[in-house]
Amino acid sequence: MHDRLAVHELMHRWWYAYDEGQFDTWPQMFTQDAWFTSRTDTGKHPYEAFIASDNRGRDKVLAWQKEHRLASPYPLRHNGTNIHVDGETGQDVSVTSYIHVTQTVGGLPSAVASGIVRAVVRREGGAYRFAVVHVVLDTVDSVSFAERSVDS
Repeated sequence: MHDRLAVHELMHRWWYAYDEGQFDTWPQMFTQDAWFTSRTDTGKHPYEAFIASDNRGRDKVLAWQKEHRLASPYPLRHNGTNIHVDGETGQDVSVTSYIHVTQTVGGLPSAVASGIVRAVVRREGGAYRFAVVHVVLDTVDSVSFAERSVDS
């Protein structure tokens, strides 16, 4: 039986540590064989090259994360919402959530991005760590649900 609160806590702790640039805490949150991807839903955003990532192995994942964070604004706030467990197998827990990202412009929060995060969290060495994280940011204009493409 997995500790779902600990899985949720990892998600929340990661976003906070990422936003605050707590680089020394990052390695303990990922497995050695971690896989991280990020992209937009279309793959055609003007900042796609900055957003896009497909890295395997903790060292490569964290190197990309650090470079990306250092080039991003501060304050930056990744707000993980609607975090829920999709499934559990052995040492792994599959999790999905939304993210809403803000920065401060003119003294007020301003939306940067939103998207969906799908992750696999693995129990390893008495702690939960990210084994897989896939982030897809929203860029397609909203339409009524009935009008949306079936391929979305």
